[in-house]
Amino acid sequence: MFTFHNTKSYQLPLGFLLEKEQPPSPKELNRLLYKCNADIYSPKKLGKAFDNSFCNLSILQEKTLKLSGFVRITTDQGLNANLWDLVAEPGKNQHHLLAFLINSALSIIRKNLPGCSISIASPSMAIQLLEDSGFIIDPGGIRTMAYKI
Repeated sequence: MFTFHNTKSYQLPLGFLLEKEQPPSPKELNRLLYKCNADIYSPKKLGKAFDNSFCNLSILQEKTLKLSGFVRITTDQGLNANLWDLVAEPGKNQHHLLAFLINSALSIIRKNLPGCSISIASPSMAIQLLEDSGFIIDPGGIRTMAYKI
């Protein structure tokens, strides 16, 4: 679990655009998750996850509209918000895309859900970026666990 303490702003690299209205297809997200060595999901479960999320943020390549980054926000609309499936296509822009997704998600949460506790199940590729951005691993000795069916 991470806590965010940084207010640094990140810009989307040239040649990319942010999509907040329409989530990617499950096939597109699974393709990106696979490229990032993350778990993939059944299309039915991903569709349900998209429908039940507070917000889905996708980064698309401007010319091809190819999915290059993604994060999903869930919340209980009161005390907690969670970031899920944080990924960015491996390559020279990966660090910038991850930073932009994290910053965008946090801005949305701060605006719409002020005071919420924010947690993230982080992929290993983002841990250093999160720490560099001011997140604290396991604040106050908090330990999280996950049960995968």
